[in-house]
This record gives sequence, C-alpha cells and structure tokens, in this order.
Amino acid sequence: MAIPIVAHPAYAAPLPDGHRFPMPKYRLLAERLVDLGLVPPDGFLRPEPATRELVMEAHDASYVDQVFACAVERDIERRIGLPVDEGVARRARMSAAGTLLAARLALAHGLAGSAAGGSHHAQRATGAGFCVFNDVAIAARALKRERAITRAVVIDLDVHQGDGTADCLSDEPDLFTFSMHAERNYPVRKITGDLDVGLPDGLDDAGYMEALRPHVPRLLDALQPDLVFYNAGVDPHRDDSLGRLALSDEGLRARDRFVIAEARGRGIPLVAVVGGGYGPDPAAIARRHAFVFEAMAGAA
Repeated sequence: MAIPIVAHPAYAAPLPDGHRFPMPKYRLLAERLVDLGLVPPDGFLRPEPATRELVMEAHDASYVDQVFACAVERDIERRIGLPVDEGVARRARMSAAGTLLAARLALAHGLAGSAAGGSHHAQRATGAGFCVFNDVAIAARALKRERAITRAVVIDLDVHQGDGTADCLSDEPDLFTFSMHAERNYPVRKITGDLDVGLPDGLDDAGYMEALRPHVPRLLDALQPDLVFYNAGVDPHRDDSLGRLALSDEGLRARDRFVIAEARGRGIPLVAVVGGGYGPDPAAIARRHAFVFEAMAGAA
C-alpha cells in the first residue's frame, strides 16, 4: 500500500567537489523509491521552506538568523562540517518543513516519511555533525504547541547519539527521547536524553536486536504517545564509514520492521526520517535508506 512520502530537490544541496558528506544520496533515494514503485515520479509531497518562526520552535533566534543570512560564525560552521551557503541553508529549512509535513501526514494516515531529516546533532544554539537545524525537534515542538499532539516519542536508531535532540527537547517532558547508538562513537561529549542505550563496537544483527527489543514496547506502553518520530539512520551498517557497529542489510530491515510493527500494533502513528549513512558509494547508502520506506509500505 502506498504511504505518503515527502521529498524535494533541495534536499540535495550542492557541495564543493570532494566533500565527504554523501549529499547525492538524497537524489538517489528519491529515484530508488520511484524505481521500487513506492511512489510515482510526480507523487512526492513537497514542503515549503520552513519560516524563521517555525525554526525558532527549537533554536535560538541569533543562530537562526545567522543561518538564514548565510553568515554563520566560522567556528560553528566548522562544527557543522558543511559550508552554510544559500543551498545548504535552503536544504536545512526544507528538511525541517519536510519532517513537519510528514508528521502531519502520519497523524492523518498512520504512517508517513520524509526522504531526508534526522539532523539530530543540531542543538538549540548551534549546528554540529552535518546537522544545521534539528528537524525532529522543530516538528515535535510545533505539533505540541498547536495541540495536534500531547506526547511524542523519538526513537533514534542512528549510530550516533542524538545529543542535539536531547538538548532541544530537554524542557519538554512529554517529548521523550530514546537513543540507541554506538557508545564510543561521535559525539564524544554526549547530552543525556530521556533514555540512552550505548552499544559496544562491532555488535551484529542478533546482538543489536537483543538490545533493542525490550525497550520499544516498554516505552510505547508506558508513554502511550500520540506520535512516534523514527530516526532510521543506516550508519549502524557494517560497511558505513562513520559507524562502529556491524549490522547487515537484513539487520537494518529487521530493525525497521520491528519498530514499525510495534507502533502499528498499538495504533500509534509513526513518521520516519532517514538519518545518517556515510561512505564512498551514495547509491549503496540510498538503497539502505529505502529499507524503512519498504517496511512502512509492507505494514500499511
């Protein structure tokens, strides 16, 4: 069954030649989703760029103004690891708006996703780790302010700890953050979320699922959220250049099916964002990012 998928050409911003961030993966992911028949070529839902007011749901005004003006302080730009020029700033605004649109669609339809998002290192006053604006925190706070939701759970299974999301949602007890990640990976200084589970290097499919399986049902039953934000980063894959875990393709697929089934079985809407995935072959990364959309289509 078709699920609503949000995407925009601006998700893939131009970068200098040789930059290590695999920006083409976003274009290739959209193409992959069309090739899989999950969405017709003209069937993607497109967001409008996030306004200053929307981004300020989660970020300090001074930082937001720097990004909008493409005048980010040099030390912050170094922390981000991307040149915050017009294309990257537009991408950040579009990604934030795309996650909010996908979240609204999930509330209406049960499942939805954005073919970007998961910028979980962006904190209130700064970006970091290839993340400019924290799209999930922005969307969660906006929906709560509008009273579209009362409570949400962020299930962040990117290989890196969701420090920025923890920071942006630290004053919102009804917006719960759960991060399961490689403990010895970036960031070195982690910001404690509501539930953090650090994993040892080299954990394989079986060990990963053994660690994950108790937490998701317990959280969903205890919190009974109105919405799940699922960061389905594929950097736990054994071939990822910035990961320290050892999941296979099937391990990632099993993880995604499990999280989606736990939410669906309780009638809880779920919105998926793609999170991290790194390496020299953007097409391989895009193929892995498509797994979560395949899993949602199979569960719809």
